[in-house]
Amino acid sequence: MSGAANPVRGEASLHLGGIPLVLRPSFEALVAAEAELGPLFALVERAAAGRLALGEMVALFWHCLKDPPEALAREHFAERIVEAGLAAVTPALKALIGQILGGR
Repeated sequence: MSGAANPVRGEASLHLGGIPLVLRPSFEALVAAEAELGPLFALVERAAAGRLALGEMVALFWHCLKDPPEALAREHFAERIVEAGLAAVTPALKALIGQILGGR
């Protein structure tokens, strides 16, 4: 497991299915997300306009996962996000977007 998020490093906490996960928007993670999703600025604009697709959010979170459990497949991760609900995962999304825009 990932342990506790360190806000000083720009990390965010995400609790899915009783498992605490840490999202770290490192350069490597954001480059991987951008390779899949396109420019991050456009992603932020879609999020601000309320047009961020669920699959885009899952991809961003997936690439930013710090030390994910070995048995956690992306499909299962996505299902857990849906089970948790948007209200539960929005604070982590907000934190990641803040890091994308503001940096560290």
